[in-house]
Amino acid sequence: MKFQMKENGFETTFEYGTIQISGNEEYGFRPYQLMVSSIAVCGGGVLRKILEKKRMTVTDMTVDADVTRDPESANKITKIHLHYTISGEGLSEDKVEKAMVLAQKNCPMAQTVIDSVELTESFTIV
Repeated sequence: MKFQMKENGFETTFEYGTIQISGNEEYGFRPYQLMVSSIAVCGGGVLRKILEKKRMTVTDMTVDADVTRDPESANKITKIHLHYTISGEGLSEDKVEKAMVLAQKNCPMAQTVIDSVELTESFTIV
């Protein structure tokens, strides 16, 4: 990956388009937003695959991320709580709970931060 400095941040181009990144959200995505997005989407994607391998159909999923940051320590991310709202067929509380544990263990983004960010998860089946 290559990031090019611009007047108000950095820019990079991937297969699906160009991303503007800046500490000021008037000019692009903030770095912490990209980090939280990576963790939430990775977790949701792995969870979906696991549920489908266990013969549960996922027709829709949203992931809400609640982020806690420490202003006394460079505003670092200290906690991320992910709440999955899942709809589909054959979903049971017990199986989804077990799949969430397995998903966190198999999500590379979660595993990257697990020793420095408190990562918790919950879910609702609709």
